[in-house]
Amino acid sequence: MNKVRFGHSAIPYIFLLPQIAIVAVFFYLPAGEAVRSSFYLEDPFGFSSSFVGLDNYRDVLSNSEYRRVATFTVWFTALVAFFALAIALLLAVKADAVIRGAKTYRTLLMWIYAIAPPVAGLLGILLFDQHVGPLVALFGFFGWDMRVGVNYYDTATAMIVTAVWYQIAVNFIFFLSGLQSIPRSVREAAMIDCQSGMRRFFTVTLPLLTPTAFFLLVINITYALFDTFGLIDLMTKNEPGNNPVTLVYKVFLDGFRGNDLGGSSAQSVILMIVVFVLTVVQFRFIERRVHYS
Repeated sequence: MNKVRFGHSAIPYIFLLPQIAIVAVFFYLPAGEAVRSSFYLEDPFGFSSSFVGLDNYRDVLSNSEYRRVATFTVWFTALVAFFALAIALLLAVKADAVIRGAKTYRTLLMWIYAIAPPVAGLLGILLFDQHVGPLVALFGFFGWDMRVGVNYYDTATAMIVTAVWYQIAVNFIFFLSGLQSIPRSVREAAMIDCQSGMRRFFTVTLPLLTPTAFFLLVINITYALFDTFGLIDLMTKNEPGNNPVTLVYKVFLDGFRGNDLGGSSAQSVILMIVVFVLTVVQFRFIERRVHYS
């Protein structure tokens, strides 16, 4: 294998400098400022600040509203990740078996990926509109009178359904690529050894997809925690007090609407720590069950 050799030892670092600068400006500096602000009680206009130590963290953790939002965030993240992965895997398996019209079928499923999260939230509002929403009419046919934006659980259901719908396309692309990378010889040997398609899937296909599934698990958890901000902002109809919100949206509410910069900074630091610990746990324990070929 040919290796790239540079004439000067500083050239690789020069190539890396733009990326390092972007990460430093847009991640490390804001994160460092959030950590600093979390120890201060700041004036909303930024004219003065006083050091309060860990008081912001104590106030956040002792707040019953924060614990309620944290509980909903856990359920929201788990449900979105599970259903988005499960439905995408099912569609990928079916798409992999399509012989005629396969390109059209795959393209239709991938179209959602081109939609921005705020647009997905707007489409979710239209689908769950009280008067013209087709999904509201569908649920009403079964006796469920949905009132999105008014009823807490109805709004939560609409948010989860929309978030899952949006994320399916990304998962579908990766699962389909993983399925098509499985050698044909392995599939033929599995068909000879095992006649049951269901058993063949769980004993042969799914274990070979575990690297892809593990990667998507991390991506989906991150998506549910952070990338659903625009979707939630639109679907709560600017009335978050009566509707479910996640932790990342509560940081926005307390910081930019409540002008509690220190408290919102403490919340963001706690969220960063939770995500960091969760990622470490995933890579240390779950990845042990993932086998790469």
